[in-house]
Amino acid sequence: MAVKPTDSEIQEESRKVRRLQMLVNLVTSVIGQGNLPIEEAAELVASTRQAALNLFPEKELAYALIYKPRLQRLMREVYRLQ
Repeated sequence: MAVKPTDSEIQEESRKVRRLQMLVNLVTSVIGQGNLPIEEAAELVASTRQAALNLFPEKELAYALIYKPRLQRLMREVYRLQ
């Protein structure tokens, strides 16, 4: 039988999700401006991935399904990558 999470655990999880969403929104905004060299933009994407995995260590698949395609699409659009 699964253990129901406590209110504080739910609040902590929600806080982490909001933090990650804000980070991804900030990174997409900065990259979307098109003022960064591609190397710096790629470093931001890599750092965002690492931050997501630090917040949610067991959720690499979720990151790969939710955020990675969004960031890859943005990189392709801004830097005209194939």
